[in-house]
Amino acid sequence: MPVVDLTVPDARAEKKQHKLKRLVQSPNSYFMDVKCPGCLQITTVFSHAQTAVVCADCGTVLCMPTGGKCKLTEGCDFRKK
Repeated sequence: MPVVDLTVPDARAEKKQHKLKRLVQSPNSYFMDVKCPGCLQITTVFSHAQTAVVCADCGTVLCMPTGGKCKLTEGCDFRKK
């Protein structure tokens, strides 16, 4: 039987666990910078946004809400903060 070190869990297994049952508790949500494909303006968006986020300059829809994480519009680039 292989020896398993419980103090250093596998990264993939740790990510799949519930946010409160991880070795170090951490949220699943994050803020991200989304770049508008039309005017290239950067907007800060919450990953689990519950309303549609629109670009302030050109009015393009940047992301649409789903049941959990919001879905980015095609052509939008993002990075985690």
